[in-house]
Amino acid sequence: MPLTDTAVRNKKPGKKPSKLSDERGLFLIVTPAGGKWWRFRYSFGGKEKLLSLGTYPDISLAGARQRRDDARKLLAEGIDPGEQRKAAKAARAGLAANTFEVIGREWYAKTAPMLAENTKAKLLRFLEVDVFPWIGARPITSLAAADLIKVIERIEQRGAMDIARRVHNYMGRIFRYAVGRGLATRDPSRDIELKDILPPENVQHHASVTDPKAVGGLLRAIDGFTGALGTRCALRLAALAFVRPGELRHAEWAEFDFEKTEWRIPAAKMKMKEQHIVPLSDQAVGILREIQPLTGNGRYVFPSERGGSRPMSENTINAALRRMGYAKDEMTGHGFRSMASTLLHGKRSMYPVLAEA
Repeated sequence: MPLTDTAVRNKKPGKKPSKLSDERGLFLIVTPAGGKWWRFRYSFGGKEKLLSLGTYPDISLAGARQRRDDARKLLAEGIDPGEQRKAAKAARAGLAANTFEVIGREWYAKTAPMLAENTKAKLLRFLEVDVFPWIGARPITSLAAADLIKVIERIEQRGAMDIARRVHNYMGRIFRYAVGRGLATRDPSRDIELKDILPPENVQHHASVTDPKAVGGLLRAIDGFTGALGTRCALRLAALAFVRPGELRHAEWAEFDFEKTEWRIPAAKMKMKEQHIVPLSDQAVGILREIQPLTGNGRYVFPSERGGSRPMSENTINAALRRMGYAKDEMTGHGFRSMASTLLHGKRSMYPVLAEA
């Protein structure tokens, strides 16, 4: 039930802080000393956060609602209102507008709408933990490659090589953002060769079957799979579409156009945030037609066996491969992509394999 001016005005303090809730995340905290503080609860990057909206009666109920709505508009645009306030506060507090942190937060606020929620949270955490405390207060024009190397080496010392490489990339993007807006003249991250300061990256490829005859055996094993129909169809489609396991598990019926024989995966689901169009072979369409009577009335093509409101578990495909006798170092759900890449980009054609299968 929404608050009224009368309720806010007449609320008396108690021995402990109390709360009066309004709508859409807005509420009023009343302290034992009689202070009345407006707060806005929201979620960003998978985390719950609070934003202070001022005190009553300086900020009326109508004023607090307006501030809440302004914050909600920022959220709708993918911008964390708390982060935007921090950047503005830093500038007002006397920090030069061209400090690395002020520019970095401005870059983040503009970049965040294009990122997945989980990526937003990780990116902000990297900046706040590994970058801003060390070089955030420095004018961006005063920073050189040596300063960035110190940041990278500090991360390396705790063994977080992947984070070190990501932070190098993020710092470079902030510098290039500043250069594009006339706040800096160059990007010193370009002077850094990571291979000279970090140990070689240990790339571990997903296990996959790549020998043509072995691929034929895998396809025959999938056709003979005796488990759940949804799992069997998912395995067969994985061998034809070469999409990531997450894209396969989250496939929705609304994404498929049988007349155009296309699967249009929305940009929001893609790693590079661009729509991906997967052409469907006759065999792929046949697989979808086979499972449509079972799951076609729901959202997901391959729903969880525990309930149609959720997609198939991320372990289902791998578990099925294990049941067929493939060890985790032989074949994985991700392995269908590397299998296709190896055979289709190599000298050997996959068509004889498919014919044999």
